[in-house]
Amino acid sequence: MDNEKIFAMSFSKVYPLLVAKAEKKGRTKQEVDEIIHWLCGYDEEDIANALENEMSYGDFFRKAPALNPDRKRITGRICGVRLEEMEEGLMKEIRYLDKLVDELAEGKTMEKILRKSDE
Repeated sequence: MDNEKIFAMSFSKVYPLLVAKAEKKGRTKQEVDEIIHWLCGYDEEDIANALENEMSYGDFFRKAPALNPDRKRITGRICGVRLEEMEEGLMKEIRYLDKLVDELAEGKTMEKILRKSDE
């Protein structure tokens, strides 16, 4: 799938997939929301509004209230690509969220996922 199609997808289509990935491994929607808050600055009401208003996935990141500067500490592979090697831009922001939800599903603690301690 090309980037423009991903950017145009509705956040309301992607969000349930992120939650399902976490819940399948015994994690919670609240933890996914905490990750989104940490990464993008959205609170629960903001997420609900994005879902209700059919915001595109691209706009969800473009209009993020406060992208966390510590997101640059997220490293590793996602979809076969090293995050550290990706060019800055919208796709990298999307991949950061993918990586954090993967870490949640893998059983990492929220402290490690949110980069609250040195790994």
